Amino acid sequence: MSEAVGTRAADHGESVLTVIVAGLVNLLIAVAKGLAALITGSSAMLSEAAHSLADTVTEVLLFVSLRRGQRPADSAHPLGYGREAYLWALLAAIATFVAGAVVSIIDGVNRILHGGEHDDVLVAFVVLAISFVLESVSLRRALFQVRGSARRFRISATTFLQETTDTTVRAVTFEDSAALIGLVLAAVGLGLTVVTGNPVWDGVSSVLIGLLLVLVAWALARANLSLLVGRSAPLGLDDLLRTELESLPQVVAVPLFVTSVLGPRRLLVAAKVEFMDDCTTDDLERAADEAERRLRLVYPGIEYVFLDPTAARSVGAADDDDGGLAAPDGASPRPDAARADG
Repeated sequence: MSEAVGTRAADHGESVLTVIVAGLVNLLIAVAKGLAALITGSSAMLSEAAHSLADTVTEVLLFVSLRRGQRPADSAHPLGYGREAYLWALLAAIATFVAGAVVSIIDGVNRILHGGEHDDVLVAFVVLAISFVLESVSLRRALFQVRGSARRFRISATTFLQETTDTTVRAVTFEDSAALIGLVLAAVGLGLTVVTGNPVWDGVSSVLIGLLLVLVAWALARANLSLLVGRSAPLGLDDLLRTELESLPQVVAVPLFVTSVLGPRRLLVAAKVEFMDDCTTDDLERAADEAERRLRLVYPGIEYVFLDPTAARSVGAADDDDGGLAAPDGASPRPDAARADG
């Protein structure tokens, strides 16, 4: 268990550092872009300033999610506060949509319809170039964490980003990637406006930046909502964990196997297990201890393991009465029939 706690603490520390780096970078960039927008009158620069401001607000909310989600369990919340992290991350995705996408699209449409003047565009290009370098530093930090975690699971970085329960590293990676694309769009739009003298291109780039942010906000909100409701283990862990449990010599079958994400890198496992008929109470206890040990070797983030010894013939009846996690025939489980280890 201490190894699992140590792994989670290390990953948590990496996530905090990733969020802090991204937050500081976005704050500096937001100020620089805002000043450039005032000087040049560029719609794309204003959209980029709104984009970076939204990202800064997002990093603050993600930092709050990390702190709130790490609170220990108490009597009112016996499984801890891990899922609260996904609530704050969901609010961060909404902030990206409201503060970034809406402002960008409205200002871009206004520029397309009504035009506008541009002054000192060189300032805008300098700010865009500096911002690109700073955003690259932030993205590099996020990708460093993503690749390290992906190596531990022996999967690709892309698969890790799609499946990870660490919503902060996903959010920072998506937002920094969108920021770099947005900077390119702003530079292209502003450049075409300078070359052609037509401010429509500036407005079009602003709208495209807004649509990009809509896509990012939707992807993050969808992922966080799924985790907030309570999803099963990612990365195909369900099958691996069930197979590991079925491999125990005392186990005949596992009629019901359930996992639930409790928070970033935190997992609950519950199962109905049919043991051999000649197993004694001591045999069941040893088997349960061995099951927990083996499951945590597969995934150190497992925080709770609940096993219910159940006869195969009673599984159907139990499922009808209690959702599949109570003792057979509605009886209360014996003290040794369910185990939990935090």
